[in-house]
Amino acid sequence: MRARFRRWLLAAAVWAAPAAAAETLRIATYNLENYAPADRVTEAGYRNDYPKPETEKAALRRVIREIGADVLVLQEIGGAAYLEELRRDLRSEGCDYPHAAIAAAADPERQIAILARRELRGVVTHADLEFPYFGGREAVKRGLLEATVAAPGGDVTLFAVHLKSRFTDRPDDPVSALRRAGEATAVRDRVLRRFPDPAAARFLILGDCNDSRTSRPLAALQRRGKTEIAVLLGGGDSRGETWTHAFRREETYSRVDHILVSPGLRPAVQGGGTTIYDGPGVREASDHRPVVVVLAAAPPAR
Repeated sequence: MRARFRRWLLAAAVWAAPAAAAETLRIATYNLENYAPADRVTEAGYRNDYPKPETEKAALRRVIREIGADVLVLQEIGGAAYLEELRRDLRSEGCDYPHAAIAAAADPERQIAILARRELRGVVTHADLEFPYFGGREAVKRGLLEATVAAPGGDVTLFAVHLKSRFTDRPDDPVSALRRAGEATAVRDRVLRRFPDPAAARFLILGDCNDSRTSRPLAALQRRGKTEIAVLLGGGDSRGETWTHAFRREETYSRVDHILVSPGLRPAVQGGGTTIYDGPGVREASDHRPVVVVLAAAPPAR
């Protein structure tokens, strides 16, 4: 009788494991560092429009496999052909992402994309976002990629971003700070148009913001006036370090990749924050480290 009961318990555990895994949604954001031709320093010297080295691509795929994200938000993919190459190579290594989307905006060389194991619905590229800039109007360079996926407790909408880098040729806008603030404000206003009541909404804003948590762009994404739009999630790696970008030439480190969640989604964040991947291959793959959040069914209100 006891042996039969033990066998029943084992069978029940095996049956329940996939169901338990299905009760979470694992989402990551990752800047791939020029997954496209770019000017690079190679072993043979400086090269223009040189492809991302195969060693870096292999390390990148290893990181992606290790993350095990259900939804992967990517920055700096060179276009649809490069996204398909990445999907194909991942599939050949047993890591299949059957659903994909890419944003075609003003920057054709460094685009935003999403890979997903779950169906992507309501995919929209917001390429029409503009903001005032020194008496004129400028476009949000990489646009805003929106998609909705099924998640524990209800659908979740993702707003994938990649704000302007710190490079600038304008002395009146050092490190492009004003431009990034304008882009973030335009993104924020579009998110609010889609979800006027963030307290009751389930969405994330995530990606490479090219700025710190105390910056104007991050402030804009979190609040407009008295309206709380999104909560900026903290978290670190296995050693407690919080940097996500390494500026190799200067040997400096900063956190520029962020995940924000709507107040209505905040209770579903497992562990209350994010994790930064620091495992094998991450230093070889990119100058960024991926940031991961896990969503679960929110606990019932008391």
